[in-house]
Amino acid sequence: MKKKLSKFLQIAIPLGLGIFLIWYVYSNFTEEQLEDLKTYFKNADYGYVLLAVSLSIFSHISRAYRWLFMLEPLGYKPKLANNFMTISVAYLMNIFIPKSGEVSRGILMSRYENVPFDKGFGTIISERVVDLIFLLAFTTLAISLKYEILYTYVTDLIPVQKLLILGGAGLLLLVVGYLLLKYLKFPLVVKIKDFIAGLKDGVMSIWTMKKKGAFIFHTFLIWGLYVLSFYTATQALDATSSIPFSTLIIAFVVGSFTFAFTNSGFGTYPAAVAGILALFAVEFTLGTAFGWIVWTSNIAAILIIGTTSLIVLPLYNKRSVTKEKAQ
Repeated sequence: MKKKLSKFLQIAIPLGLGIFLIWYVYSNFTEEQLEDLKTYFKNADYGYVLLAVSLSIFSHISRAYRWLFMLEPLGYKPKLANNFMTISVAYLMNIFIPKSGEVSRGILMSRYENVPFDKGFGTIISERVVDLIFLLAFTTLAISLKYEILYTYVTDLIPVQKLLILGGAGLLLLVVGYLLLKYLKFPLVVKIKDFIAGLKDGVMSIWTMKKKGAFIFHTFLIWGLYVLSFYTATQALDATSSIPFSTLIIAFVVGSFTFAFTNSGFGTYPAAVAGILALFAVEFTLGTAFGWIVWTSNIAAILIIGTTSLIVLPLYNKRSVTKEKAQ
């Protein structure tokens, strides 16, 4: 019963938040603002949008190729096509159930490439840790580029004294958490310690793999393509084509967090991107239109490629098995 409730909440809360944000944003628009939105959508250069989506797809191919370097030391050499299709299905699953994509990737690789689920899933978690490190690095860059504006904005919302109290409370929780993990032996604590140890081993395995140089190169390539895709999308609208790099980076970071921690940014991505752009003097309706154009185009690509991959995977692997038997 508890598991069912937990799964329901995992789906319902992000979905409900997305629906609420869509309603809240649009209910506060005037008729004139709604007309402005329609104009932005109508006048957008969708050639740039298509190019931006293509760059995102190239990043998925690079991610599929990078995964080979993690599986090879474990004794597995899956087909690149299977890697790409399982990743595409994972992105598709994440639209509906947050974080379910990682599990589906492990299951599909177990089914079609005979990679044991625990080993495949371990590489996926390790990969996500690396991506989280890069996202945090971009976050640090974004904050440093716009520190004064962000600091002023945050301190206007929350007084410095309260920020210090919150910071102190956060540090105390970290210390208490560390001590609990170090000295307590409860089953839940042991599981958390094992999980953290697994993450650490996964990250360290990158430095011991044979092709770590290629792995690091593709990691930079993946994130470079993400940023380039986002930049290319800004060229679709005349009003966003001249957004400064520093503003672009922080909008990219905020949007990435919504993709990472909700069901692919449904409702949250356009609202978050519009909100952060408004902080840097970009009209909220313009930011909303831009956010929806970026989100919708990427989700459309994920739906098309993910659904196609889900259909093609069994057919492709059936044919591969037939060929192997014939040889």
